[in-house]
Amino acid sequence: GEEHYNCISALHKSMRGSDENASLYWLARMLEGGEDPLYVARRLVRFASEDIGLADPLALTQAVAAYQGCHFIGMPECEVILAQCVVYFARAPKSIEVYRAYGNVKECLRMHTGPLPPVPLHLRNAPTRLMKNLGYGKGYKYNPMYKEPVEQDYLPEELKGTDFFKKRET
Repeated sequence: GEEHYNCISALHKSMRGSDENASLYWLARMLEGGEDPLYVARRLVRFASEDIGLADPLALTQAVAAYQGCHFIGMPECEVILAQCVVYFARAPKSIEVYRAYGNVKECLRMHTGPLPPVPLHLRNAPTRLMKNLGYGKGYKYNPMYKEPVEQDYLPEELKGTDFFKKRET
């Protein structure tokens, strides 16, 4: 019932708050109460990107490995895999930078009126002669071929200067 959601919320908030003891408690309470370990593992995958993100990019690898480990061996053996992951997450630095930036992109798309801006011609693939003749791919600079950073726009003209990480015009 509701306790299922209360416990996963407590686990998330304990890891977010870097309390490894409380994190282990809520994990054990769920698992010992019969919670599906794969449910917990799926929530840890989400947590890795939503709450830890770029502060520790290996967190996502930890979460996916924990999910796979739980899938392979099941309970009760997988409890220590989840415990390791939960403690890692509680100890990890936290960053919601990507989570917020993606939310800003979604808001930009929802608030847009009219047709969405087209993909700039230089960013389009040109697998046919007609597409090449229409200017697809023309002027595109293939970054790996340059020693220095390439000056090139990647957003549609209407969004030029938008910084979704700062959510303001630059």
